[in-house]
Amino acid sequence: MNFNTYPDAEMMAIDVASVLADDLAEALHNKDRVVLAVPGGTTPGPIFDSLSAADLDWDRVDVVLTDERWVPEDHERSNSALIKARLLTNRAIAARYLPLYAPAEAPEAVLAELETTILGALPVDVALLGMGADMHTASLFPGADGLETALASDAPVLVPIRREDLPDVRITLSARVLDAAVRKHILIKGADKREALQAAQKLPKEEAPIKSVSSGAEVHWTE
Repeated sequence: MNFNTYPDAEMMAIDVASVLADDLAEALHNKDRVVLAVPGGTTPGPIFDSLSAADLDWDRVDVVLTDERWVPEDHERSNSALIKARLLTNRAIAARYLPLYAPAEAPEAVLAELETTILGALPVDVALLGMGADMHTASLFPGADGLETALASDAPVLVPIRREDLPDVRITLSARVLDAAVRKHILIKGADKREALQAAQKLPKEEAPIKSVSSGAEVHWTE
């Protein structure tokens, strides 16, 4: 991992958006289509605001979430709603969105259909990842039902994740898919998360799932 430190969140957002745009431009120079994987949540929002205006061939970019809650797009906890409002706008409105949700009571009912679409677009060219204080990334939560499958070397593309304290079932790209991204960026804020990320490198990946995707990543950090 390589740490990049920023004086504040605003500068980090501007710089990370520029780095992601450069990574995508390089990938587009070498391939007909490229894949950008991004997290939900509020922290990357300002990055998306800047990135959406980047002068790229967005019609050749596939955007996929690293993970999603199993809720409709009009639900207040939907990551898709955030992505469409803040990233898939401006120039980036031309990008193709690959959803991790389809109308069904449980993800298992439509998982094969969702996975087929994403599988045809892989590998991920550029991945932006977050991390929680518990050292989870995407929906790879310690102690969750489905984590073992998601961390396996032969994991499927998509894995349903359940844990009693999570209000929604999650669907996540597996660690195998995320770790195979050509360019990986980890976005964290606060001293606690920096310490957690460093501590994760000495723990089993089952206890610190971020470890399964952090090798070779660029870490972007601010207080």
